[in-house]
Amino acid sequence: MNWFMDLSNSKSVGLVIFFVTFVAIIIYVYGSKSRSERLESYRNIPFLDDDENETGTSSKEGEK
Repeated sequence: MNWFMDLSNSKSVGLVIFFVTFVAIIIYVYGSKSRSERLESYRNIPFLDDDENETGTSSKEGEK
């Protein structure tokens, strides 16, 4: 238990824990082909509103 109490050892353990978590998230996101394609399709969401405003058919205008 004293090994964990040493500050230099706890930094190494923390680094390993965060790295393993990061790798697990990357494997989860890109591990499945269908999940990967679905998440890749979300990358254009910020630009969808800009496309609607350029054509003049905003969803807010249709509600009035």
